Amino acid sequence: MNFQHNPEDRTRKIPPTFSLKPNMGIFSLYLLSLFFFVLTHPSPALSEPTASEHSLLMTIKASLDPHNLYLSSWSPNASVDPCDGSFEGVACNELGHVVNISLQGKGLSGKIPQEIGRLESLSGLYLHFNLLYGVVPKEIANLRELSDLYLNVNNLSGEVPPEIANMSNLQVLQLCYNKFTGSIPTQLGSLKKLGVLALQYNQLTGAIPASLGDLEMLKRLDLSFNRLFGSIPVKLADPPMLEILDIRNNTLSGNVPPALKRLNERFQYANNKGLCGVDFSSLEVCTDDDNTNPDKPEPFGPGLNGRTTKNIPESANFQPNCTQTNCSNRSKPPQIALICVAVGVIVALTVTGLLTFSWYRRRKQKIGSAFDTSNGRLSTDQLKEVYKKSASPLINLEYSNGWDPMAKGRSGDGFSQEVFESFMFNVEDVESATQYFSEVNLLGKSSFSAIYKGILRDGSVVAVKCIAKTSCKSDEADFLKGLKVLISLKHENLVRLRGFCCSKGRGECFLIYDFVPNGNLLQYLDVKDGKGKGLEWSTRTSIIKGIAKGIEYLHGNKGNKPALVHQNISAEKVLIDQRYNPLLSDSGLQKLLVNDIVFSTVKTSAAMGYLAPEYTTTGRFTEKSDIFAFGMIIFQILCGKRRISPLTRQGAESGRFEDFIDPKLEANFSESEAAKLGKIALLCTHESPNQRPAIEMLMQELSDLRSNS
Repeated sequence: MNFQHNPEDRTRKIPPTFSLKPNMGIFSLYLLSLFFFVLTHPSPALSEPTASEHSLLMTIKASLDPHNLYLSSWSPNASVDPCDGSFEGVACNELGHVVNISLQGKGLSGKIPQEIGRLESLSGLYLHFNLLYGVVPKEIANLRELSDLYLNVNNLSGEVPPEIANMSNLQVLQLCYNKFTGSIPTQLGSLKKLGVLALQYNQLTGAIPASLGDLEMLKRLDLSFNRLFGSIPVKLADPPMLEILDIRNNTLSGNVPPALKRLNERFQYANNKGLCGVDFSSLEVCTDDDNTNPDKPEPFGPGLNGRTTKNIPESANFQPNCTQTNCSNRSKPPQIALICVAVGVIVALTVTGLLTFSWYRRRKQKIGSAFDTSNGRLSTDQLKEVYKKSASPLINLEYSNGWDPMAKGRSGDGFSQEVFESFMFNVEDVESATQYFSEVNLLGKSSFSAIYKGILRDGSVVAVKCIAKTSCKSDEADFLKGLKVLISLKHENLVRLRGFCCSKGRGECFLIYDFVPNGNLLQYLDVKDGKGKGLEWSTRTSIIKGIAKGIEYLHGNKGNKPALVHQNISAEKVLIDQRYNPLLSDSGLQKLLVNDIVFSTVKTSAAMGYLAPEYTTTGRFTEKSDIFAFGMIIFQILCGKRRISPLTRQGAESGRFEDFIDPKLEANFSESEAAKLGKIALLCTHESPNQRPAIEMLMQELSDLRSNS
């Protein structure tokens, strides 16, 4: 080969000032060769991430759901876009990359495939509450963008992969209620963003790694119901944000670090017979034997006060006065140590170079793919909107580790931080309440949300509305203003908001309301023969008055609550409590949603007859459009039907009760009240908004109706 004329000769490109020293020549040539190999052999996963994601998902499906019992919506047709909403449980970002897989509580009975580690944009993986078995593949550690990893409540086995420590963005690691064995990897102490580490109810052995004390963001650590032994590391009390530590039902021994007393009752340590300590209830004061027994492993570090280091398990953070790589080689010549240092430097430089170059290529490709994947689906104006939204502060809203929007000093308009914080829920609380969003608790779904029944820790029953992040307002300030409006709404005829919670990793926001037991008004319309007589007359009039009171409250401007138009009043939005009082739901919800979602509800309102006719020309909701919808509900309550026919209106106009009063009532109704309500319904649904009465006038008219007949 003629090196002088070979165009592929890389050595001719070395600048004259670059000199190869004898001892470094091989290393330099190695780096150059490695650099140009990466340059000319790009990783397939980096070069075509979008094109391969469909096939990856199909591989993942085959492994997670081998019998195709649940993931039938994941189409093998390559022309089907996984990001168009057809792949259930899959969510994508603005660039068309899969960022969320939410398949919790689906009964999946397969294994987690190693290919899942190739979905490099994934930020949330939720496979909990299934029947998955086998080991967790080490390739999962390639998900460097992942913030939430939920694999709990499965039948997973094997060891906890130490490679998880490479997932630098990980904030929640849920591996509890499985069959994991082996020791807790000491490497987990490098997860600087980790806020929740849940390993309870496994078969883990060994000592608690002292390295867990390096987790500065750690708020909850649960190691209970395992087979851990040894002492509690003193460093375990170091994380400044630690709120909950649960080590119950292990075989731990030795002195409990006094610093853990700051956790009070949130430090749980029962059923560890060997523990001792001062000022801990149910613990005896330690004796010298408790501190010096040579058979008790001490994961504190080097032996102190004459303690032996015998039988220290591998998971202990043991650092004697020798190198961590090999303590038995202290007698070897110092040249070996220098060689080790040199090798370490070489590896560090190589890895740094590769990571930098890979980051540059991935960044360049992602910028390019934004146009490649979007041009076929979006117009120019839509593309501008995508890029405007891509920097949305809402993406940074993170509640799973305690979202704090007030940290930026934007409580807003005198709205106190304390009030706001009193409404904030933790993602773990929401998941626990709904049994990890089990389909057994699913109350209903819409095009943009799902509602689950749940039970909070205090025993109260709630309804949790889950809204996709993409359906929420992208500007954080607007979103917070919307939350402020929802928090300010307090009335006996409105469903009470208990709190809110959002998760960046899940890509969802949650609104927690009081659960209303008797369903919605729609269920009391078109009642079939033999399935009840529907509502009594007194109950119907009481419901009408209650709805009016709720609308009056919304339209008024009292206290810190602004005047508000509901925009989506319907029989479905009127919930019935145990005393048959009506409660308006979704009040103020439009303040949180993007316009596209708000407009989508218009189609449903129009189909059901609730949409005021002037909306088609003005495109605006007003108090009078709420009044129109209220009039339609009065008609529905009077006739007991979902659909209002022209005959119903004619009956109200002429006073023919048989045409607009539910025949199931027979003669058990007040004719004077029925006639008056018919006239009110006609006024409320007048074609001209100017002819419709204001809510204050309606309240005066309705005040004469009896609450009970």
